[in-house]
Order: sequence, then C-alpha cells, then structure tokens
Amino acid sequence: MRATDTTAPGAQVRPRGPFNRIKVFVLCHSLLQLAQLLVSGYMKSSITTIERRYGLSSQKSGILASFNEVGNTVLIVFVSFFGSRVHRPRYIGGGALLACLASLLIASPHFLNDQYIYTDHTPTSGDNNSGFCQTAGALAISSSNQTCQAQADSSHSMVYPMLLLGQLLLGIGAVPIQPFGISYIDDFASKKNSPIYLAILLALTSIGPAFGFVTGSFMLRFYVDFDKLSDDEIELTPKDLRWVGAWWLGFLVASCLLFITAIPYLFFPREMEKEDSGDSESQPEKQETNPQQEQSLPQFLKSFPRTALRTLKSPVYLLVVLAQVNLAALLSGLATFMSKFIEKQFSQTTSFSGLMIGGVGIPMAVLGTVLGGAVMRRLNLSVVGASRLCLTVMVLCTFSALPLLFLGCSTQKVAGIFPPSTNSQSCSSVCHCPLAAFNPVCSSDGVEFRSPCHAGCFSVKTDGSSKVKNYTDCRCTGGPGYALSGTCGSGCSHLLPPFVVLLGITSLIIAVSQTPSVMIILRTVRAADKSFAVGVQYMLFRVLAFMPGPMIYGSIIDTTCILWGNKCGKQTSCHYYDLDLFRQRFLGLLIVFLCGALLCFLTVAVIVHRKAKCEEVQPAQAKDYEMVGQKESTDVIPKEKSPV
Repeated sequence: MRATDTTAPGAQVRPRGPFNRIKVFVLCHSLLQLAQLLVSGYMKSSITTIERRYGLSSQKSGILASFNEVGNTVLIVFVSFFGSRVHRPRYIGGGALLACLASLLIASPHFLNDQYIYTDHTPTSGDNNSGFCQTAGALAISSSNQTCQAQADSSHSMVYPMLLLGQLLLGIGAVPIQPFGISYIDDFASKKNSPIYLAILLALTSIGPAFGFVTGSFMLRFYVDFDKLSDDEIELTPKDLRWVGAWWLGFLVASCLLFITAIPYLFFPREMEKEDSGDSESQPEKQETNPQQEQSLPQFLKSFPRTALRTLKSPVYLLVVLAQVNLAALLSGLATFMSKFIEKQFSQTTSFSGLMIGGVGIPMAVLGTVLGGAVMRRLNLSVVGASRLCLTVMVLCTFSALPLLFLGCSTQKVAGIFPPSTNSQSCSSVCHCPLAAFNPVCSSDGVEFRSPCHAGCFSVKTDGSSKVKNYTDCRCTGGPGYALSGTCGSGCSHLLPPFVVLLGITSLIIAVSQTPSVMIILRTVRAADKSFAVGVQYMLFRVLAFMPGPMIYGSIIDTTCILWGNKCGKQTSCHYYDLDLFRQRFLGLLIVFLCGALLCFLTVAVIVHRKAKCEEVQPAQAKDYEMVGQKESTDVIPKEKSPV
C-alpha cells in the first residue's frame, strides 16, 4: 500500500534483485578494476625482465608501459560524454572482455619465439673456451656469428610491436571501466554514502597493482623457459644478473580473472533506484535528468565544444586536475621503475624488488585512500575543507620524501667501467674477450669484472651438479687469483629497510588526497557534465601524466647508464648504472612533481576560501537589508493606518 502511494504514475517498476543494488555494483566494479589493474601492475613488475629478455632500453620500456594510454586518450572523452545515454554496465563488461584478449596477446611472444639465449654459457661439453680468457678468438667469433644468424631468422623482431599492440588494446578496453563506474555509483548512491563508496572503490582498485607486483614476484622466480627445458638444463639462478623469469605467466592468469569479472555486468540494469540515505527525516533525493540522454549524434557533436569549454573554464576543476596530473606522473614513473631502482641500488633480485613495491608501497597507499574517505565522511567536509586537507597532505608528503634522496651509495668498483680506467682492459686485452660478454664475477679483492674473460680467468671449478663454484687462474685479479660468480653488489643492502619504511609513509600520506580531490571535482561541476568532467580528467591524466611519465623516467634512467649491452652489433639493455646519478635524478623528479601538486592545491584552497567568504557575506547583507525594511514597516505603516 505504501509502495503504491510513493510510486509516480507511469513510473517503471524494477525488480528488487541483487543486481539492482548499488552496493552489489560497487563490489563487482571493485573486483573488475582489481583484475584490470593487476595486468598494469604485473607489466610494471616485469618491465626489467622484459628489458633483459628482449634487449630493450629503459626508454623503450617506458614507452611500452605507457602505450596502453594511447588507445583511450581520445576515446575516453567521447565515451564519458555520452554518460548515461548508453547502457553503462554493458559497456564496462565489453571493455573487460577486450582487456582479456589484450592480456593474452601480450603473453603470446613467449610461445612464438625460441628459448632465451644468454651470453657466456657455462661450458658443459667440448666447448671449453666459452667465456674464458683465450689467446685466439676465432672459436668465440664463429659461435657468436651462428647465434646472431639464428636470432635473425627468428620472429624476434616482431616482439616489441606485438607488445605495443597488446598494450594498445588493453588501454582501449579500459576506456569505459572507470569513468562509467564512478558516474554510475555517484548517480545512484546517496549523497551521504557516495564518498565512502568511492573511497572503497579506489582503495580496492589500488590493490590490483599490488596483486600484480606480488604475482610478478612469485612468477619471476620461475625460469622463463621452464615449460621448454628440464630442471637439469636450467643453469642460471635468480641472483644471476642474466636471469629472466616467467614474465608471460601472469598475463595468462590476469586474462582469466578479467573474463570472470566481466560476466556480472550483463545483468545490471541501465538505471537503478536511488539509494536511501537512511535518514528518516530527509526528503528523497531526486535524480536529475541529463539532457544529453535525448541528444542525437549530430546534436552531441555540435554541443561537444560548448560543454568542453564550460567544463574547462572552471579554475578549481583545472587546478585540481593539474595537481592530480603531477601526482599521476609521479606515481606512473615510480610504479614502472621503482622495482628496478631497488634492484640496482640495493643489489636485490627482481622478484624481491617487486615484492617490496606490491607488499609495502601499494598497501600503504590503499590505507591512505581509505583514510582520506573516512576523514571526508567523519568530518563531513565541504569543498573548502577538502581543499585544505589536500594542501596539508602535500606539505607532509614533501617533507617525508626528501630523506629518500640520501638513502643509497655509489656504484661498486667495476674494472674498466667504474671508476673509468684502462688498466684492466690492458690486462685482459690478450684474452680476446667478446664485445657482448656479460657474466659478472667478483674477484677475491672485491673488484667486479663484467665476465670471467675480462678477469683473465682460464678455468672454472664446479660442484657435483655442474654448478659454478668459482673461477680460477685469473691473471687480472689480486690476491689468490680467483673470482666468484655473480656481482659484488653496491653494499647498500642495510639501507633498504629505512628506505622502504619512508617509501611506505610517503605512499600513505599522498594517497589521503585521492578521495578529497575526486569529491572536489564531482561537487564543483554541473550534474549534467559529471561524466564528461571525469572523462576529461582521465584524458588529461593520460596525455599529461600516464603517457609521458614512464617515458620521462625511462629517459632519465638511461642517462645514468655507464655500460650498455651489445648483441650482434646492436645496443641492448643497460648492464651498469652510476647509482649516485640514478638516485638523484630518479628521486629528484619525485620532489619536482610533489612541489607542482602542492602549488596547485595551494591555489585551489585560496580560491575556494575566497569564494566561500563571498557567499557568506552576500546572504548576510541581504538579510540585514530585509530586517531594516521590516523594522521600517512596523514603525511607520501601522501609525498611518490607525483605526482612528
């Protein structure tokens, strides 16, 4: 009876099923974005492994990491502009299925190429000259030519384009997922619960990259060709600088998760009932109609410039988005190369470095996102309060990030490379070492050589399982004249715990600003332009942050390389970096981006504070004038209309 009284005449009655509840949508959308961002996190955790496997520079790796943004840079504006004109849940599900296919395409190069061939194989047969000092290099040169010819005949050259295509399709599939999801939640959630829903969504989706890094840490412990070789045929260990893990395995897992999480979106309605706020005294919230729903395609194209200009004319919107762009560029670069930084700076394995990012940095960011949403809901902050919160967060984050610049040490002593010297080269000049030789060894006097040949070693000692114990008869080393397999390390491993702690604190603080900044945007634009504003926001993210960010970081890292790899006469990935320059330039960008975000939020706080004061003064003046008029009317008019 009560239901028939409250239902408007002609209104469409929707069934009360589980897929007609906004809470169910928040859960499903969180799981979908978790799976989608798992692919992104896994790519970033495997980027140094892909570099080593296919001989890429850090700049190329940065392009690869950011290429998924190319596919949705333009599409996301148009998709978001349509807003609720389309069936948003179905578009989200379709994008998820396309991302599933893209993930399979990224993993395909492993199955289309031959097994991984690394330099300086340990001799196990008659080739007793491989990797050692020798007086004549004819044998090494001929075997090198055979290897180069075999690689030239393979499909190795098509790997990079295939990876780029997979990233492109992955970006296109992600176009409708986040903008449609955020606008759908904000449309049908109550105004009171909308901030906490968005905070939960952003927090759970932040776990996606964390799962990607943790998954990468686990998968990279397996040798890349474990499906093609037996355990006895695998000679390298994860601590070897030539080790390549099973980078392709995680993409297969992610594609399965994307397929499963895409299915529920076939059952969500185009529109659902507005959520009850839970306050019995409050009036039901009315859903504002969006005039864009009635537009035809020509009308949409005609109104597009006007809507874009109206949205971009808002200084608060532009400044908040610009602040988020600075933070997004910072996070995209750090997420792509932070594991590589830890690996090189603190002499850790690739899997352990990824575990530090996925197990510490990202979970702290999730906690910060939840904390920001909880503060917004607890204090019921307005736009003014949210801007002040973001400003405070940026100040604290800048101070917590500054000590990171000083946690590290210089590159270990590498003969003939760092510090630059020609003595070792003259020592091993008679050994005819191949130009591509790279099998680091650490001599008995603590000096590292790029290969046993460069150390002047003539023989090797192995254990019962044919694993290398040490190299002997080394003419270029001091002391007993032997060298151990592997790098000497930078000697900075004791600084890793304080570095990770400071990195976690910085991640927590910076993430607190995420929910308040999103709410500032949603509360300062017209309801009809909400989806469009979110779409422009993410488009600017991609154009100004996600696309150039990894490329900028990768180019900066390449400038610190002091020894490039060489294979078949072509430059490959970097073998050694100047760690002081690496740390200063890599983390120096972090400070620059933080200062940019701080300046933007400071300007936003000033603007909204002045606007709030103006809105308080004007109603007060109007009220005073109204009271004066009422006082004059009571004093004068009754005397004129006296009953006498």
